[in-house]
Amino acid sequence: MMKKFLAVFLTAAMLLTTACGGSTASSDASAPASSTASSAAESSDSTASGGALDQIKANGVLKVGVKADVPGFGLQNTSTGEFEGFEIDLAKKLAEAILGDANAISLQAVTAKTRGPLLDTGELDMVIATFTITEERKLTYNFSQPYYTDAVKLMVKKDSGITGLKDMDGKTIGVAQSATSREILQAAADELGINVSFNEYPTYPEIKTALDSGRVDCFSVDGSILAGYVDDTTVILDETYAPQEYGVTTRLDATDLAEFVDDFVGQLKESGELDEMIAAWNL
Repeated sequence: MMKKFLAVFLTAAMLLTTACGGSTASSDASAPASSTASSAAESSDSTASGGALDQIKANGVLKVGVKADVPGFGLQNTSTGEFEGFEIDLAKKLAEAILGDANAISLQAVTAKTRGPLLDTGELDMVIATFTITEERKLTYNFSQPYYTDAVKLMVKKDSGITGLKDMDGKTIGVAQSATSREILQAAADELGINVSFNEYPTYPEIKTALDSGRVDCFSVDGSILAGYVDDTTVILDETYAPQEYGVTTRLDATDLAEFVDDFVGQLKESGELDEMIAAWNL
């Protein structure tokens, strides 16, 4: 029963995520280059003149990029089409704080590869999508203080005989496009003196399918994300690599918005409400 349920979930998740990603790609492809440039320019001008917060209030809606395929964080419900999860709750809290209405929000599905560009062009005001804070990324985006901390882990087939990264010499690891997992695991493999290869996929359901079909030997991403894909044929190994701190992400020029969001996350932490939100999703 568990395997049947997971198969149905993975198929639905792939269709929904692909549909969202396909819609965005189609829109981007059909729009003239000048239109995209104009959108980015208008976003930059409005931020410089009135501030990002003022622009959001003028628009009357908060545009947020979220995950659609991460159970517990951001998942698009196959029955209702609605997004749900801890990060969705956080996005609604911010909409309420900025606009006085938790429902004054527009949610758009993003992946590790699309979230940055959508923020850059001004199509999104912020991203709340398991976006790991790194020093390199801070050169391009503003991040709030961390609202969740995780670590990279490994999921393998139970009958694979793999008990840790040391057993993966000559094997292939499935990771998400533009995620930090590949760099982290490559460094760890170099330290162990083993050779590993990587296959990158747009979505997490696709990586799980690759693991099930034997195209990869391991599915690697942050542990809390893996927990949404484990079944009775797989196991998440105990090893952890590189703490991953998630932050609410905004454009580098949207300093007023970044400061507001950072203060708000700090208040949620101090009051204990953030921990309650996390616990509500069993994270």
